[in-house]
Amino acid sequence: MTGTGYNRRPPGTMRGDHLLEELVHDPYHSKSKLRAPAVCGECHAVFVRGRWQWGEVPDGAEATTCPACARIRDKVAAGFVSLGGEFFREHHDEIMHLVDHRVAHENAEHPLKRLMGTETLGDRLVLSFTDPHLAAGVGHALHAAYKGDLAIDYQKGEYMVRVTWER
Repeated sequence: MTGTGYNRRPPGTMRGDHLLEELVHDPYHSKSKLRAPAVCGECHAVFVRGRWQWGEVPDGAEATTCPACARIRDKVAAGFVSLGGEFFREHHDEIMHLVDHRVAHENAEHPLKRLMGTETLGDRLVLSFTDPHLAAGVGHALHAAYKGDLAIDYQKGEYMVRVTWER
């Protein structure tokens, strides 16, 4: 059957539906498939049906340490958010409430997305996260709510992001 050639590619071109190799793999995620069910001995997150989630621990769950708890133990953050500026200093509590709300919302569905800690460096507050997407999401949430200057720098060749927000 011959058609109109609507979906035809020019001769000699390749199909565009090939799999792309992940450029940067999180070193804290197991390269081999984790045996389910499993439970983290630190935070009690449960690995079931191929992902970490909150819930009841199934019978026979193998004890392990989840990637987020391993990052926290090793003090190796996957994302940093640096906050600064006069507006930030004047509205510190309100801004931190937004950050806490965003973290709690993400963590409710994704146990590996957590705030690791906060540190004051000069006139800036630096937040560290277990997941780079959470750090970027916090930056976007701050920018959407308060505008200001937002810079997101994904570290090439690393599973890490640095976010700077200032107003």
